[in-house]
Amino acid sequence: MTRAAPEPRKTLDPDRVAEWLARHPDFFVGREGLLQQLKVPHPEAQGTTSLLERLVHDLRRRAEQAEWRLEQLLESARHNEAQFRRTRELVLALLEAEDADALGQALATQMAERFQVPALALWCPASLTDQEPLPPQPPRHVLDDHAGVRLAALLDGRSSRCTRLTPTDWARLLPHATPPRQAGSCALARLSMGEPMGYLLLASPDPDHFRASMDTLFTEYLGDVLARLLLRHLAARHG
Repeated sequence: MTRAAPEPRKTLDPDRVAEWLARHPDFFVGREGLLQQLKVPHPEAQGTTSLLERLVHDLRRRAEQAEWRLEQLLESARHNEAQFRRTRELVLALLEAEDADALGQALATQMAERFQVPALALWCPASLTDQEPLPPQPPRHVLDDHAGVRLAALLDGRSSRCTRLTPTDWARLLPHATPPRQAGSCALARLSMGEPMGYLLLASPDPDHFRASMDTLFTEYLGDVLARLLLRHLAARHG
């Protein structure tokens, strides 16, 4: 009598198994021993580990990632709070300045002490300074054609920008500050309030202090505050 050939071994489709288990999440209820027998690839080494150990490892890693994200959020909050306090002290000092020269001096002092900006210039058109009894004192300067052309070129059609500052540009645009031997960096903003009112230039000998990828929201905000205060001091002289 000839023996019948055995049927080919049937193999379950892994995708169908996964789909079935997803539809039956209670399959392992009462089959806890089966869970202990299951082996899965080890996440950090060759070989396998038990399913329960793998789950514990994954949960621990998720907890560490959540803790890291929380620490990042807390660090960002601490930085934002410190930035707000520095900005608050800066604006209050500017508001207390009695005239435009005092405004420029307060700006230079606050930026150096609170924001590590060692040099700056406030270029204003003659219309803002021609009524003053004395020439403006650094860091304020009267905007002339040469400085205006170069400042506009550095802005490259934008209202504010961070860019490199060559020693030549430093000597031309920050005549009251000793230029570095190598290129530094700067943040530049156009002052305006209905009409052009000059430029604010913040400079550092460190080429990475103001990077092109940096946001210029703070510089624009500071420029808006300065434009309004300069107009206020101009109106006070006429008053």
